[in-house]
Amino acid sequence: MHGSEVRPLQTVAFAGGRLDRVDHIRTNPDLLAEVFASPIALRVVLDGLEPVVRDGRLLMEPLPKDAWIEHFALLGLDEQQRPIFVELLADAPDNSLPTPRSRGLVHEIPGHEVALYGTARSLLSWHVRHRFCSVCGQRTGPVKAGWSRQCQSCRAEHFPRVDPVVIMLAEHRGRVLLGRQHGWPDGRYSALAGFVEPGETLEEAVMREIKEEAGVTTRDVRYVMNQPWPYPSSLMIACTAQADDDALKIDENELQHAFWCDAEGVRAALAEEEGAPFVAPPVMAVARHLLQHWLDGQVAGTTPSA
Repeated sequence: MHGSEVRPLQTVAFAGGRLDRVDHIRTNPDLLAEVFASPIALRVVLDGLEPVVRDGRLLMEPLPKDAWIEHFALLGLDEQQRPIFVELLADAPDNSLPTPRSRGLVHEIPGHEVALYGTARSLLSWHVRHRFCSVCGQRTGPVKAGWSRQCQSCRAEHFPRVDPVVIMLAEHRGRVLLGRQHGWPDGRYSALAGFVEPGETLEEAVMREIKEEAGVTTRDVRYVMNQPWPYPSSLMIACTAQADDDALKIDENELQHAFWCDAEGVRAALAEEEGAPFVAPPVMAVARHLLQHWLDGQVAGTTPSA
């Protein structure tokens, strides 16, 4: 095969945030009021849950003079010690899928601002979806600078949730297992993925998902990297695993098709060459980084690991 000719990827999208999340301010009403009144405080400007970009940067503006602190969440302090807020939404479509507008963000603004947008989007989406208490069903309201909601009846406190998802490449004799879901763009294949279930480790989740979706038994699970994924709020945990054999038994409810791809095929797909055996995941997806990580290991003659 050719050498590792694919251009290096930048930091995984939505990772690399630079904010100080200042929990001590979130939980102190006096300090929170102080930073909210700061003349250098800014708010991230969004269109519903969509990003707004101006001149190659995520748009941020001073807080409105008539702003109410109860209507904003404090994301943190930036490197210039400016308080960064986002306005809580009165209502918004809770679209759990990335849109063309948000997909293109990784090509438009610096990586740490992509991370800032991801944080804001995840938090706002959580507020939209958790307006009622899961204990008693009554209304909740934001507290702790928008990083919690408290029931106005039973006083139960609820915190933003993050759903762990394993995303993995099973490897067998120099090839990796790739699959495609129903409805994906023509030719698009990616690593298999699934939510971690209660009572299992990450390794167990990796092995279970590969077995369930493709009928392949795996072992030797290795952690590679992770990615915050704000659609609506997951943590993608990328791994590799060794397969005992390459026989496939696909769950057609989960996958439309799956196949084993060698390193040359992966290289051609990442390079977007004509005639490549599949269309690689987009740059914003951790699956693309995982494929590059695996390919680099093949070029070096080693098995990739963390």
